[in-house]
Amino acid sequence: MSSLISMLSGQLGGGVMDGLQSQLGGDKDATQRAVTMALPLLFGALAKNSSGEEGAASLHQALARDHDGSVLDNLGGYVRQPDLATGDGILRHALGDRRSGVEAGLSKSSRLDSAATGKLISMLAPLVMGALGRAQRQDGLDKNALAGMLANERREAESTVPQLGGLARLMDADSDGDVSDELADLGKGLLGKLFRR
Repeated sequence: MSSLISMLSGQLGGGVMDGLQSQLGGDKDATQRAVTMALPLLFGALAKNSSGEEGAASLHQALARDHDGSVLDNLGGYVRQPDLATGDGILRHALGDRRSGVEAGLSKSSRLDSAATGKLISMLAPLVMGALGRAQRQDGLDKNALAGMLANERREAESTVPQLGGLARLMDADSDGDVSDELADLGKGLLGKLFRR
């Protein structure tokens, strides 16, 4: 997996994963599967949104203003008291009206129930933004460099697991306005490859 996705996945193991499971009420395997799919999906959605000049500027400003990465300093505490309102706001920008389809697809693939899946991605969104905000500050990234880094993250993840290409682009292949079926099908291939490691 790519660098930021790997870093964040690593930090969400062990006791933090136990905390996520406790918050969501699902079993550990379902929670792990959902996290494994959700992180690259969220990075991919942000990469897609920042591919244009306006989107890149908007993301850069949001990170500079609200996401310095400090949320990553105490993940156990965050998981016990997650900022769901901030997460929901991030998801409105990142996923728009496709959120319900994304949740349904993640739920179907991970076998985590839909309410728990919705809560999970709301919990993860500020962590993804925190990782990006920390990278932006540490590396002195301007909006173009930030967009480039996100595009590289997406490409590296897709080269490792080709099924992520569809996940990250949130493509609706059959043009029915519902991405849940595409996400579920792609998720099966993604999870099979990841869990064979």
